[in-house]
Amino acid sequence: MASKPGPLTRWPWHDLGNYKYALVAPWAAYSTYSFVAASRRGAQGDLLSFLVLPALLLRLLYTQLWISVSRHQTARSKHRIVNKSLDFDQVDRERNWDDQIILTALLFYVVNATVPMTQGLPWWNSKGLLVTALLHVGPVEFLYYWFHRALHHHFLYSRYHSHHHASIVTEPVTSVIHPFAEEAVYFTLFAIPLLSTMATGTASVAMANGYLVYIDFMNYLGHCNFELVPKLLFDLFPPLKLLMYTPSFHSLHHTQFRTNYSLFMPLYDYVYGTMDKSSDDLYERTLHGREEDRPDVVHLTHLAAPESVLQLRLGFASLAAAPLAFSSSLPGALWTRPLVALASALGRGQAFRSEANRMGKLNAETWVVPRYSSQYTTDVYGVSRLIEKAVSDAEASGAAVLTLGLLNQGYELNRNGELYVIRNPGLKTKIVDGTSLAVAAVLHMIPQGAKDVLLLGKPNKVVSVLALTLCEREFQVGVVDEELHDALRSQLRPEMQRRLVLQPRNYGSKVWLVGDGLTGRDQERAQPGVHFVPYSQFPPSRSARQGDCVCHSTPALVVPDSYENLHACENWLPRRVMSAWRAAGIVHALEKWDGHECGDAVTGVDKAWRAALAHGFKPYDAAAIARQG
Repeated sequence: MASKPGPLTRWPWHDLGNYKYALVAPWAAYSTYSFVAASRRGAQGDLLSFLVLPALLLRLLYTQLWISVSRHQTARSKHRIVNKSLDFDQVDRERNWDDQIILTALLFYVVNATVPMTQGLPWWNSKGLLVTALLHVGPVEFLYYWFHRALHHHFLYSRYHSHHHASIVTEPVTSVIHPFAEEAVYFTLFAIPLLSTMATGTASVAMANGYLVYIDFMNYLGHCNFELVPKLLFDLFPPLKLLMYTPSFHSLHHTQFRTNYSLFMPLYDYVYGTMDKSSDDLYERTLHGREEDRPDVVHLTHLAAPESVLQLRLGFASLAAAPLAFSSSLPGALWTRPLVALASALGRGQAFRSEANRMGKLNAETWVVPRYSSQYTTDVYGVSRLIEKAVSDAEASGAAVLTLGLLNQGYELNRNGELYVIRNPGLKTKIVDGTSLAVAAVLHMIPQGAKDVLLLGKPNKVVSVLALTLCEREFQVGVVDEELHDALRSQLRPEMQRRLVLQPRNYGSKVWLVGDGLTGRDQERAQPGVHFVPYSQFPPSRSARQGDCVCHSTPALVVPDSYENLHACENWLPRRVMSAWRAAGIVHALEKWDGHECGDAVTGVDKAWRAALAHGFKPYDAAAIARQG
């Protein structure tokens, strides 16, 4: 919203949410019916009206492709223009980028229905191309330039244009984020070539839709925040510099504000002396590229489910900025598998970079293994090879630490990461499984005053360290599974074994520490008021029984304010909350600890917790927040 919102700032359908698409439905249905009916009679249907809906859908897909490509490129950082942080506020501000696409469709339908000369247009008319080009270079670009300069007057800027300029680090959709009144003026300008060609009889269906494609392309190009226009174009045809801007040219308008006002053609900035003097230099430097930031920490994760590919930072921005809520439904798995395959292809069959963050001088990256959870049991060898390749790539990139998130650290898969150290004894990159910090986060969620807990789950490294730490702190640890009890008892010193109690039928504890494999039947045995505290990477399955119980989050911490460029949620965790396993790698790198935490190696629960707090991480407990709220 603008700093001092003026009249007609809000879009008319703002309160409809995604139901705004219902406004298009009756028009689309009628135009489709009319076109099909005319074709059956052997008559020529109105092609312009019929193609409005396909054009709308293609523009939505086209915009999303620009978003994904831009985010992929800016994560790589080589040709990134503005090297600043993008935050959740900007994602929220720009989530309604489809408003202008809906407005275009509605205007096409209304004009087509009310203006007879727009009906029955031919597919192509070459004269229309010339008329459109001349009118765009002349009236459209000229009028836009002066209107844009007027928008930077403090009166209009504070009421309208400041909403657009709130985004210093631009994304492709930043180009279409404007208050309704401002966008209405832009539409009036862009209508000049379209209505003029219709008035002169030179209009065509291809030209009308082609002009929209041109506007979209140039808009997204100028706001993508990475330079991609090759210098060869300007070398071969120097006047092109007056007719086509570059991403770096327009980025200066968002950082300097009083220069480079042009729409797509710098011509008028040259003519009226408002071109930024650093435009050419910034273009040359950005196109040449900088040395990519060396990651200090790499967090290796994977897709939680096929549909979670949509929630990646490279996917739908609004979904990525919200906690993941997925179900492993068969239809969802089927329709998203092509997207998983596409992600794998983009990564050339290996882990790909999804996110890049900074914390002071520390550079952190998130790499995604293009596999989802069920594939970790059906293709163990293939997944292990992908992880090993990622470890090798992390070392080649100079990363000091690599953390293994989610199932990437399974004992059956790689012995909690130790396999890669065994195969490469000289490995400089430290492998961190995050056990110590995860256990510390679990201990923090246990209610004060509790002295007995029930431990449920399967034997693994986290539950072993958790049980040992609880016994050292004089908790009574109840276990209902005999296999888990025997596995844990063998790891305890004799004087602590008495604190580990086998209770096959006793579910009476008020604190349940739950891991993988917790069933709904187990949960049904819980008494009202029981605290479910997960120690697993994945949250336990939901049960109706949890309604009268207290459900805590998986081990996680709130990240410091100094952790920048975080605008995507980590799986099911809320904004600016990070899994303890991921945070452990950052703390490991900040402390410059010289050792792996994988296999049987443990950093130390208290040591990891104190270091995390010292670096600004804060405890996170969803249940405590819910009680306070």
